[in-house]
Amino acid sequence: MKQIAHKITQLIDLFYIAPIRKICPQQTFRYAVCGGANLVLNWLLYALLYDVVLGFDYLNLGIVYISRHIAALCITFPITLLTGYWLQSRISFVGSTLGDRRSLVRYTITTLGSLAINYVCLKIFVEWGHIHAPIAQVLTSLITVIYSYLLQKYWTFRKA
Repeated sequence: MKQIAHKITQLIDLFYIAPIRKICPQQTFRYAVCGGANLVLNWLLYALLYDVVLGFDYLNLGIVYISRHIAALCITFPITLLTGYWLQSRISFVGSTLGDRRSLVRYTITTLGSLAINYVCLKIFVEWGHIHAPIAQVLTSLITVIYSYLLQKYWTFRKA
C-alpha cells in the first residue's frame, strides 16, 4: 500500500507546477486533488445508486421510512469514508504524529459532521427546494469542503 500511495503522490506532484506553487501550498494542493477525487467518486456512486440501483421512492424499514436520496447517502458514506481517509492520511497529511487509530477516529468524527451537514442540506435542497437529488448532492458537497479541510488540517491530521 505504501508503494501505491507513493505512486499516487508522484502523479499528483507532476501537476504541482510553478503557477500553482505560487498560490497554493503543496499540502493544500494534494488535499484538493485527493479530496476532489474522493468527491467525484461520491458523486458518481450517489448518482448511480439514486438513478439506477435504488428503485423506490421510500423504503419501509419497519420503524421508519427512508427516502431514496437519503438511502443513497447512507450507502455511499462508508465507502467514501474509507477511501477518503486512506487518501488523506497517506498522501495529503503524511506528517501527522497522531497515529492511524487516533486519526481514523478523528477523521470519522469530522466526516460524521460532514454527513450531518450533507443530510440537512439534502433535506432542504431536495424536499423544500425540489432540486434533483444528484445535483443537490453536488451543491451540498461543495458546502462541506471548507469545513472538512479546516478540521482535517488542524485537528484530524495535525502535527505535534
